[in-house]
Amino acid sequence: MITVIRQLVTHSFLSEIKHSLMDQRGRFIQSDAKGILEKIRLYLIKKLLPHLEDRRKYHQEFASSTSFHGVHNIVQTQSKTRKVLWLLVVAGCLAIVVWQIYSRFIYYFSWPTTTTVVVQYVENVKFPAVTFCNLNRFQAHAVSNLRIIFLIWNIVSGVLQKFSMEDKYSQELNDFLLGNQKFSIKEFTRKNGFYLNSSTLLECDFFGKPCYPQDFEHVFTEYGNCFTFNYNDLPARRVSLSGRGLHLLFDVQQEKFTDEPALGYTDAGITFVIHSPKELPRFDGLGLLTPVGMHAQVSIRQLKSIVQEYPWGECKPDIKLQYHKIYSINGCLQECKARYIQDWCGCLPFVLPGNGTECDLLKFYNCVYPAVYDIEIKGLCTVGTHNSTCPAPCEETDYPTTITYSSFGGEKAIKYFSAKLKKSPEYVRQNLVRIDIKYHDLSYKITQQQKALTISELLADVGGQLGLFCGASMITIIELLEYIFTNFCWMCIFLLLKAPEMPQWNNPSQNQPTYKEKKKGLQEC
Repeated sequence: MITVIRQLVTHSFLSEIKHSLMDQRGRFIQSDAKGILEKIRLYLIKKLLPHLEDRRKYHQEFASSTSFHGVHNIVQTQSKTRKVLWLLVVAGCLAIVVWQIYSRFIYYFSWPTTTTVVVQYVENVKFPAVTFCNLNRFQAHAVSNLRIIFLIWNIVSGVLQKFSMEDKYSQELNDFLLGNQKFSIKEFTRKNGFYLNSSTLLECDFFGKPCYPQDFEHVFTEYGNCFTFNYNDLPARRVSLSGRGLHLLFDVQQEKFTDEPALGYTDAGITFVIHSPKELPRFDGLGLLTPVGMHAQVSIRQLKSIVQEYPWGECKPDIKLQYHKIYSINGCLQECKARYIQDWCGCLPFVLPGNGTECDLLKFYNCVYPAVYDIEIKGLCTVGTHNSTCPAPCEETDYPTTITYSSFGGEKAIKYFSAKLKKSPEYVRQNLVRIDIKYHDLSYKITQQQKALTISELLADVGGQLGLFCGASMITIIELLEYIFTNFCWMCIFLLLKAPEMPQWNNPSQNQPTYKEKKKGLQEC
């Protein structure tokens, strides 16, 4: 029993010593912190916080010397009436300034634009590219027993122009595809579609110099085989005189080329589209038509459109296309469709740009055609606005046209071509098409969208309002900021000096028994 009591006493003694040391350490830290805080307070009082009279004098001097007009009149005048009048004047001018500046900022963040039109006259101007197609897409002998070819080509070119197939053709199409799985519509069209040679292109003249079928580049469109003049934008193909340009005479050879009226192809003649040499031809809604037996005279102008980037306009200057030299909505749509079709079907239609395995007919019918429909319905490839897949281009060149028609050839001309071609006059009237394309004048029009209010003009407006109503400038704003900052610092110092004292750290609890009390209790035990 005595041994147990001794151990308890020893343990209690050591614990009391430990608590005593901790108490001494806490009192030392507390006294040290109090000393540092006292030194900081003394420094703030002596060095940074001026006396009350000095602060009043500072406010008086600022009001008297500031470049903000009208304030010194409120402070220095002795008449109370004048003080009130000047106070009302300064307050009214300040209210007007705030309202004017607010309205200018609201106007600026509405992203306003203006449009300017400039007509620039030049000594010579680039000639555009022109793509020609025969409205009768296939040779008659090749499709005499294959009427389904017209429908197949419509399905293939459906990625370029939306096409709706009637249900009555489905069974016929399925039977053909199952029996001709290795059939290539691409090679069939290239071989048996419209061709351009000396028999179909009877005359070609560009600015007084002859041109030939080899000057045209082959391209696939919804019209099958088409041919583009000036596809490579040669420097020599610039026009230096208005009223002269490209003169062509086509023989559409209706007895050799045909189409399917049941699918809506009922006309005979040449369709063509005028476009930039760096862009692909787009016939959907933009193609011009010259029927047989007609002479079309086309007058063109060059129109350059410049659109501001978002948020002022709808273009994105940093967007680039992978397979086209310049950005265009048509090229962007084709690349967008190509990406989705390649992901879904594992192949790429030959009428779309890109590198990939070419889709066969079964893939076209079973996957590509439904995929194009889904792209249209779900809006996966959108155009127009800045947040769409294909926003508006920042710069675009168009060629507005004025076209007039007349009957091709008089009696002598009909006899001349009849003898030259060894064809009847009726053949000449039913097959020949003449097209003349020329510039209206040697000028181009620039339509440019501009910012109605730039950041420099906004600053000028704000500075003008401040100067007109308050006589203020940038120096005045700096004075006000300095005055506000100085008063803010004084307020912070004042709050620090009024802060309560630091709490006492590590104070022992008043209810905790001391060593003597513990020892007394043990002795009593």
